[in-house]
Amino acid sequence: MITKYNVDELVPHSGKMSLLSSIVEYGEGWLHAEVQITSESTFAGDGGVPSWIGLEYMAQAISAYAGLQQRLNGGTPKIGFLLGSRKYLCNTDYFVLNQTLLVKVHLEMLAENGLEVFNCELQGEGVNASAIVNVYQPEDAEKFLRNTI
Repeated sequence: MITKYNVDELVPHSGKMSLLSSIVEYGEGWLHAEVQITSESTFAGDGGVPSWIGLEYMAQAISAYAGLQQRLNGGTPKIGFLLGSRKYLCNTDYFVLNQTLLVKVHLEMLAENGLEVFNCELQGEGVNASAIVNVYQPEDAEKFLRNTI
């Protein structure tokens, strides 16, 4: 039986910085989420939401995937870090208002030290975007930050 989760239960972002609208489905090594682009969307302007924000949509879907793994193992979502991306390609400059984007993330590599690599896609009407995204989730984020700043 698949348990349904809300974005707030999986992603440690809050308020206007929580950008995903819903978790659509998930399975072993992947997750699909939706983003509703509206005039109230964070970063929305006259032309819609700039397409470079798509990278953050991907990162938050990865965060939802990580939060899901932690929930399924009896834990709570932890903070992770976007290390970078390769080959972010998008066929549009803006995600237009009143559009729904499907965000797909697929785990490609998981290292024992918390480094993960995901293949990511954004799809919507007239929208195709993709990237390879590298993230890091330390065991103790606060300790990691104290030691790196």
